[in-house]
Amino acid sequence: MTSARRLGVAVDFSSCSIKALQWTVDNVVKEGDHLILIVVRQPAHYEHGEMQLWETTGSPLIPLSEFSEPAVMKKYDFKPEPEVIDIVQTAARQKSIMVIMKIFWGDAREKLCDAVTQVPLDSLTMGNRGLGPLQRVIMGSVSNFVVNNASCTVTVVKS
Repeated sequence: MTSARRLGVAVDFSSCSIKALQWTVDNVVKEGDHLILIVVRQPAHYEHGEMQLWETTGSPLIPLSEFSEPAVMKKYDFKPEPEVIDIVQTAARQKSIMVIMKIFWGDAREKLCDAVTQVPLDSLTMGNRGLGPLQRVIMGSVSNFVVNNASCTVTVVKS
């Protein structure tokens, strides 16, 4: 018997990341897998309470039963999109998988690479905003950085 795979999906609740989540559920997830939603928020969102404790390591692993409850997510000052909740609840039911969320605060490029080793992840799927060459030079590309620096397989789902 093999151990469950830990499949990460970077989710920022944009249409690109939701598409990457749906693609992962449709094409990669198998019965018994652990689907781990990796959320990276800007540092300004953790300036109060216990969230300061999680600046370096990210939040504890949050099971689906908790991150689908608004009252629980209030302590993280965060509200997941209903579409994402619907996708993962359906996947958990239909494919018998465990769904977990982990929230990080900071630079998305660095924190996604950190998640690969801290969780740890067997693979990571992420969306791509489709920046043009000039925008990519000015703003940088999170997906390009993660593909080149993560220690696991990274799949980029184009928008």
